[in-house]
Amino acid sequence: MLSSSFKGPTEVNNNNLIPSAPTLDNFTYVFTQVPFLSYMLNSFIVAGVVTVVALLFHSMAAYALAKLKFPGREVIFLAIFSTFLVSLPVILVPLFILIKSLGMLNSYAGLIIPALFNAFGIFLLRQFYIGIPNELSEAAILDGCSYWQTYWHLILPLSRPIMAALAVFFFLTNWNSFLWPLTITTDSSLWMVQIGIANFQSQYSATWNYIMAASTVAALPTIILFFVFQRQLVESIKSSGLK
Repeated sequence: MLSSSFKGPTEVNNNNLIPSAPTLDNFTYVFTQVPFLSYMLNSFIVAGVVTVVALLFHSMAAYALAKLKFPGREVIFLAIFSTFLVSLPVILVPLFILIKSLGMLNSYAGLIIPALFNAFGIFLLRQFYIGIPNELSEAAILDGCSYWQTYWHLILPLSRPIMAALAVFFFLTNWNSFLWPLTITTDSSLWMVQIGIANFQSQYSATWNYIMAASTVAALPTIILFFVFQRQLVESIKSSGLK
């Protein structure tokens, strides 16, 4: 993909790894003839908002399921965990009807709100919080902290590695989302980057040099994000009890 993004239209289909005549015309075309920056901005907005809001809600839910004792706690966790068995295509039609009835088609709300819940995030955070000694929470409560203060001043600072790893997971998932944004957005000004590439490919099916350039640009943020947080990602998986 990277090699082809620097090749001309006559060279893009050959097998040479190094272009014989490298060119930046493909990237120039992508950024000048197609609103690709707008697609990337939409993806940044949706992925960024979902990541921040989901981490806040998921950490609160995981804290309650791991450290607070209340009737039905295990049943609630099993109900959340069971959503792993349901994939997006299964609920696509009823979810679309719900979003349409709420008037959220062709809007950032329609792109963001359904993506906020992720059972994997709650599960991973709960596993991490179970490993935190209960004595720390009990000591905070004895010192006069409420449950919220214990969560905010004790649990969140201790969960920075797992939160960093989940931030990578959430951002990548929403940056690469395709099916749901394609379903609810007909306004091209709200298209996310993956839809833009797909539309670009259908419109210019023979010009693979432009498609490869657009795909390279779209992949750069995710690659950078992974290399920046790769240590936190590995450490969080080890500390959460996953093998």
